Amino acid sequence: MNFRHLFLLSAAAVTPGALAADPQVDVRTSAGSIRLELYPAKAPKTVENFLQYVRDGHYNGTVFHRVIDGFMVQGGGMAANMQQKPTRKPIPIESKNGLKNEVGSIAMARTSDPNSATAQFFINVADNSFLNWGHPRGDGNGYTVFGKVVSGMDVVTKIAKTPTGPNDVPRQAVVIESVALVPDKK
Repeated sequence: MNFRHLFLLSAAAVTPGALAADPQVDVRTSAGSIRLELYPAKAPKTVENFLQYVRDGHYNGTVFHRVIDGFMVQGGGMAANMQQKPTRKPIPIESKNGLKNEVGSIAMARTSDPNSATAQFFINVADNSFLNWGHPRGDGNGYTVFGKVVSGMDVVTKIAKTPTGPNDVPRQAVVIESVALVPDKK
């Protein structure tokens, strides 16, 4: 084999420009649009799980069903009639990844079982350090952060300020109309 050719192939393999950028998704809601950037290097199973739900169209037509101003907005699992949508098997927690539950970060919702996250997610509208891995005020396991809002935080804030009723459910539904992967800019 030609060593010059081998060198060029090796150089191309390690050139930073050759690496894929962190994927982004557009979340179009009845309140406006939000763009999220995802971090597969920090939370690979979580990002792949989320993107599979995106590809499957799972989030289309769901609602932000739990909205607490000064805390977070949660969605991705309930239809507009508040019936839970079917999900795949839960994924293992990846909260020990260095990402923090701070304003604009997106994390997986779960039950008290740390390995119970499926499709539901939340966007933090405050710095919620007690939701981070190892925090003494939380359960210690934390909630897996896997991305952040890169545009549309004003829309997230608007959703957070939506009047709610029992169980923090918005009085007027905030519908997730569609979630789509943003094509790579090549």
